[in-house]
Amino acid sequence: MTTKKSTFARPVYIVDGLRTPMLKARGRPGPFTASDLGVQACRALLAKQPFAPQEIEEVITGCVGPAPDEANISRFIALRSGCGNDVPAYTVQRNCASGLQALDSAAKDIAAGRYDLVLAGGTEAMSHAPLLYNRRMIEWFAALNGAKTFGAKLGVFAKLNPANLLAPIISILLGLSDSTIGMSMGQTAEKVAYRFHITREQMDTFAVESHQRLAKAYDNGYLTPELTPLYDTAGKVYLEDDGFRRDSTLEKLGQLKPFFDKPFGMVTAGNSSQITDGAAFLILASADAVKRHNLPVLGKIVDAAWSALDPSEMGLGPAYVGAKIMKQNNLNLSDVDYWEINEAFAAQVLGCLAAWEDAEYCRKHFGSDNAIGKLDLSCLNVDGGGIAIGHPVGASGARITLHLLHVLKRMNAKRGVATLCIGGGQGGALLIENVEGVE
Repeated sequence: MTTKKSTFARPVYIVDGLRTPMLKARGRPGPFTASDLGVQACRALLAKQPFAPQEIEEVITGCVGPAPDEANISRFIALRSGCGNDVPAYTVQRNCASGLQALDSAAKDIAAGRYDLVLAGGTEAMSHAPLLYNRRMIEWFAALNGAKTFGAKLGVFAKLNPANLLAPIISILLGLSDSTIGMSMGQTAEKVAYRFHITREQMDTFAVESHQRLAKAYDNGYLTPELTPLYDTAGKVYLEDDGFRRDSTLEKLGQLKPFFDKPFGMVTAGNSSQITDGAAFLILASADAVKRHNLPVLGKIVDAAWSALDPSEMGLGPAYVGAKIMKQNNLNLSDVDYWEINEAFAAQVLGCLAAWEDAEYCRKHFGSDNAIGKLDLSCLNVDGGGIAIGHPVGASGARITLHLLHVLKRMNAKRGVATLCIGGGQGGALLIENVEGVE
């Protein structure tokens, strides 16, 4: 089936990209802040280009939780990466799809003729999510600050409850919850699993496959074109994603306890994505910029789409937005050669596939006369996904897009979709085509 004309007024090309290894959070702050990760990815990427960093016209970064001293983290990254004082930068936040939002925003600026070269992507240091004082402790500090005399201060100290001091709020848990529905992201995955009768064994099998596919990708050198090493201040080098397990088996995962719905749930740490630090950035260009700098072309962004749904089933976002972007472009499931569906949870990805196979669900929620169809798993996340790699929420949208571009090149395939579920009940997707040069 023929793709309709792009909604973009000018073609938008992706000419290059790099990502850092994804580093699993291990109970304490990792060696890199979010801006550190973004800078190392961007410096390496810009160093490869035939143009100077100062010729980048805009920098857009997706990030959910920058550090307090990294306000508008995109500007920090732009300056530290050598783009210069004259290059504007801004940060976007669309939860799990922040990196995808950065690419969509960059594409619109290029399509509109505002810029010709844009650096866009995402970064996240989830291990650096802060511990917060509870409200009672904050009020105690306020009282101490307001006490003007020594005696008054002693009186405030006498009211100190050590239990408040030793009971911090873990902000990463707040960020992975939705206060509008009173559910964690893992609980929404449980709901999706129950809706579509997805079993624990199916989830664990999917998770094992994610690790196995990633291991195979490393062994075959498939990830080399997109990875750049990380260097910490102690001289240690990080060369690959450090959370994936070559020895993952169905038996080992089967021993893990439910994490979000104890004791009867099915979603575990093993069939969920990892809390991770990492960054991924891409360079987007107009046809004029490609010609002017004689740039290679990784691919073309044909279209973007966003959908919204019940927050309590937020994991089905890719099913909604995948149906939407195919409809926008007159495509069937068979017209898309490869899919990257971010693996927030195995239950969530499997739920999306089940939704597409359910004719009644498709009629009710997607306005389709029939079931969208059955997706061949050999075309989905062919080199593993977030369960094995990790899901640094601000970066994942950029990572899956970058990887999809390389998959299309490697397989000599034409068309792919990169899509994510989004906490709060949304889905985002980019339709990508493999092209050799400007049109």
